[in-house]
Amino acid sequence: MKNIFGFGEIIDGYESRVFNEREVRASAGILFFFAIISFMNAWLVGDFELTRLFVVAFLIEFFIRIFINPRFAPSMIIGRFFVRNQTPEYVTAAPKRWAWALGFALAVLMFYLVVVHNIKGPLNLFTCISCLALLFFEAAFGICLGCKIYSLFNKKDCPDGTCALLVKEPIQNISMIQGFIALFFIVLVIGAFKMGVPSIEDFMTAQELSEKKEGDCVVPQFAIDMGHEEKWKLHNGCK
Repeated sequence: MKNIFGFGEIIDGYESRVFNEREVRASAGILFFFAIISFMNAWLVGDFELTRLFVVAFLIEFFIRIFINPRFAPSMIIGRFFVRNQTPEYVTAAPKRWAWALGFALAVLMFYLVVVHNIKGPLNLFTCISCLALLFFEAAFGICLGCKIYSLFNKKDCPDGTCALLVKEPIQNISMIQGFIALFFIVLVIGAFKMGVPSIEDFMTAQELSEKKEGDCVVPQFAIDMGHEEKWKLHNGCK
């Protein structure tokens, strides 16, 4: 039974149980992919069926992680398959339990709101965005926000070096030139957004623009079939 129920893997050379961070990030990426699809489907189309399905799957996923064993969680299995040929990066398991318990709590809340009572409102939106943020930071940057919260209450250092990389390698340093390029790019994008990026319509005459608008504002059949007519008009400047 101890091979079935457990949290973390026992690896020679490490004092505490660990996870392969590559596997965890892959799992987070898989969940984020389906989460953003279900979220956008509800947001743009107003269809919450896919959202309800994902919430149930998300709840089962994190129930298995917390109360049985993460190695049997579906997304962890799929993630392990895709990174099986990559060198493992071990991190201590304890902070992940806290982070995933937070994910499970959000899943329970969403299950109660969306699946049981079919409630739609700002609380749903906030909870969904919180889940998306947690998954995105884990998958994209390898930053476990739930683990950061855990570290605030547990100041114990990791003697086996599995909590964090304490010494930076030269390849991890950011030079002044790199920092300047990133800052310049951000300023450039913000400036372009503020001033507006010109389109072909900015160079058309009033008559040409009027004729174009008349033709462009004919709602296509696929948008009507989706119940997306008003959204289509909004996105195409027809309001």
